[in-house]
Amino acid sequence: MNTDGYIMDGHVKWFDPGKGFGFIVATDGGPDILLHANVLRNFGQSSVADGTGIEVMVSKTDRGLQASEVLSIEQNQEPVSSGLADFAEFDPEEIAATPVEPARVKWFEKAKGFGFANVFGDDTDVFVHIEVLRLAGLADLLPGEAIALRAIEGKRGLMAAEVLPWESAIPRD
Repeated sequence: MNTDGYIMDGHVKWFDPGKGFGFIVATDGGPDILLHANVLRNFGQSSVADGTGIEVMVSKTDRGLQASEVLSIEQNQEPVSSGLADFAEFDPEEIAATPVEPARVKWFEKAKGFGFANVFGDDTDVFVHIEVLRLAGLADLLPGEAIALRAIEGKRGLMAAEVLPWESAIPRD
């Protein structure tokens, strides 16, 4: 049994991409809401960081409340330089002026705290730090995952200064 849904906002209690699910706590209280990995993937992400603000369509099922669609995920508003020494020399306005480009994750290892992606059409590696993911509300990336990013030249080469949902790189008419 699945009944018509309603919009709810809250925050991610926890999400485990390995298990394929997690839970959301509603801002207004009430029971936890199941967030399945497929629902998150339909939004264009494979993970979401614990504590991230989220707005979802919720459906009542025989097993309880479930997110049926992710409507938005809150981006952290901290400037990227606040926590990463590699970005300390960059002006946040310079980063914001950098174009958003579609990219694909080459590999990412959460335990190491970094990985690499490639902008579509270019085989140059772009370094992706886990703190940049955290600021985007992400907890992990999967190989082959489509993302969007702003890449800047840093001390160690090309680095992702911001990671966004892949559709952010789609030109709007």
